Amino acid sequence: MDFDDLRYEKNGHILTITLDRPGRMNALNQNLLHRELPGAFHQAAADSEIRVVILTGAGEKVFCAGADMKDTTESGSIGGSTKGPYYRGSPTDCLHDGFDKPVIVAINGMCLGAGLHFIADGDLILAAEHATFFDTHVKVGQVFALETIGLIRKVPFGEVMRMMLLSGTERMDAKRALELGLVSEVVPGPDLLPRARALAGTIAEFSPATLAASKRALWQSLDHGLNDGLERGWREVYQHWSHPDSTEGPRAFAAKRKPDWKID
Repeated sequence: MDFDDLRYEKNGHILTITLDRPGRMNALNQNLLHRELPGAFHQAAADSEIRVVILTGAGEKVFCAGADMKDTTESGSIGGSTKGPYYRGSPTDCLHDGFDKPVIVAINGMCLGAGLHFIADGDLILAAEHATFFDTHVKVGQVFALETIGLIRKVPFGEVMRMMLLSGTERMDAKRALELGLVSEVVPGPDLLPRARALAGTIAEFSPATLAASKRALWQSLDHGLNDGLERGWREVYQHWSHPDSTEGPRAFAAKRKPDWKID
């Protein structure tokens, strides 16, 4: 698949997807929302060599400025198709459709609006020291709902409510984002991608099948009560026992050698 608005760069087991519209603050147009981002993640899901995905933005100032309002005005829509009981059209819908590989999100600057979806739905979130987080939905007469519902699964309700109510008149800095757990690590700007690649390299050494099952169990637990979540988690544990990596890991550890993971 060819890409115009993002960069798809594969290096060994690590794929870096870069939102590449610096002239539009890496804002999300219809092409990114409905063609290139879904296409990139579907392509990555089908590539057995790829074990970890890094997602970032081009440049040093802005990670993603949300939906491209110019594109929205011209097209008359910011959404996509209707799937199931609620409207689907976020940039991370592809992550909810069975994408089991770890996703590291590297926030290289301002992150606002629909860009917050990547934080809500990413697995490991890093931020540059100069990154800021805010939203302007309400300010421009739009409902701020889907991003907030995702974010309150990670950070305190009151902080997300504050972001919604103040609508861009206040910006959360990277230090505060780290305190709240919105991101898990803050590094100097020049160190952001090297750090993301180092973490991706560590993760890529682990069993892809084990990572996928563990990721599914954790994310699915958020959609169910405790007992149901534990039951689903137990199923992942039980089913994985029949996978070769379940026995290869202990054997390699005992023999003090590198595991030979099975690539499905």
